[in-house]
Amino acid sequence: MSFKRKTSSKQTALPAGTRYSPSSLSTIITSTGIPSLDDVLGGGLPLSCSSLILAPDSHSAYGELVQKYFIAQGLACGQDVVVVDDSGKAFVEECLWLPGAPAISSTKPIEDDEDEKASQHDNKIKIAWRYEQMKKFQTTVSTSSLSAEDYCRTFDLTCRIPIPVIEGALQSGDLTCLGIGLDDCTLSTIRTIQRLEELFAARLGGAKALRICIPSLGSPSWGDLSPQDVLFFLLSLRQLLRQHPLACASVSLPPHLCIESWGGPGWIQKLGWLSDAAITLSAFTANPSLAAIFPTQHGLLHIHTSPAPHSILPSSDKFSVLRGLSSSANSAGGSGENNLGFKCMRKRLIFETLHLDLEGGVGERRTTPSTNAMALDAAMTSHDHENHHDTGNQRNEEMAAIQVEVAIDANIIIPGDNAADTRVTEGSSEIRGKIKKAKKKVAFHSDRPDLYDF
Repeated sequence: MSFKRKTSSKQTALPAGTRYSPSSLSTIITSTGIPSLDDVLGGGLPLSCSSLILAPDSHSAYGELVQKYFIAQGLACGQDVVVVDDSGKAFVEECLWLPGAPAISSTKPIEDDEDEKASQHDNKIKIAWRYEQMKKFQTTVSTSSLSAEDYCRTFDLTCRIPIPVIEGALQSGDLTCLGIGLDDCTLSTIRTIQRLEELFAARLGGAKALRICIPSLGSPSWGDLSPQDVLFFLLSLRQLLRQHPLACASVSLPPHLCIESWGGPGWIQKLGWLSDAAITLSAFTANPSLAAIFPTQHGLLHIHTSPAPHSILPSSDKFSVLRGLSSSANSAGGSGENNLGFKCMRKRLIFETLHLDLEGGVGERRTTPSTNAMALDAAMTSHDHENHHDTGNQRNEEMAAIQVEVAIDANIIIPGDNAADTRVTEGSSEIRGKIKKAKKKVAFHSDRPDLYDF
């Protein structure tokens, strides 16, 4: 006798722009608008969860760029979007849009230079037949391999969202801009949570997914906040999202709030504990030596927390290709996590594995040290100068000489100090003088390993 589980023949339709998580059918995820970031999060941001984007560099705006992707993805797939900021509408007007929209400049849009060169190189390259079927080396995930177009749209950084689209979303209620609304009696964080509760109560029974975007929590428009106020807001927001399974939130902090000195020891760790997903975008603009070592990347990606709703193990650990923790993503059996970085090209922002570039290709014949070697030598020299002032330029003055001596089985030439060498012949005491020849020497400079002196 066999038993069969009773299941409904008709599956519930998912909201627009969402899909089931690869780890569990009880978790619904939505896209952040960046395919590579979706892969890092395990397929996307789960609903009823919050994400925190930290960007401590004050000279760049990568945190705001991720938020603009988040807003554009919500409007493009027909979801409800709430922007919590005093200049919410102006922030939405700066968001990117689909490639078919008008571009910033009147010039004809072109593809990314790096992508175009890479495609041309792939078409022209000729390799051995035994390697043609092998998988090509890739540093990021492709958009087509992630999902369909409805789940994650393709956006263009050179295009801005049209004003009629924004006006139509405001009139239909798909886009809502909430001001901070400072009050002398109530903190801005508490007041914002109350307004979000009122918003959720007004849309009870809604079948559409809701995105809450807070582009700058703790900015001057929020008033004078303490670290405890920021932590209380993140905890209250996560508790509010748990009560509404079709809502998610993305929060960013100003650069001065993303460092340990503002919140005290363990500040970043506390922020990660109170968020379902927390990442840091550390740009190279503050460190020229790192920018010289990694010329194609613009910063490092640090993952503090990965979302894990309805599960103990985050789905990112098992299904992320870029992180390389799963056995399917790593040929070595999933041991070790990849170092991740990001770069902002002309038309898109991508996250990829961090690696040293091959300058000039394998066929390049250098007469000077590479840029990476020069940057590393400069960093080591500055470090030695700070700790060992008495060494000076001793490292540059060192030379190594290799002496080449010619030995013959029957005759052995023994160089001496006189003008003639002495030849010792086996079985004979005959000594004959010969004219002394110069020794063969070859030397190389330690500071210039590619130059030789003969």
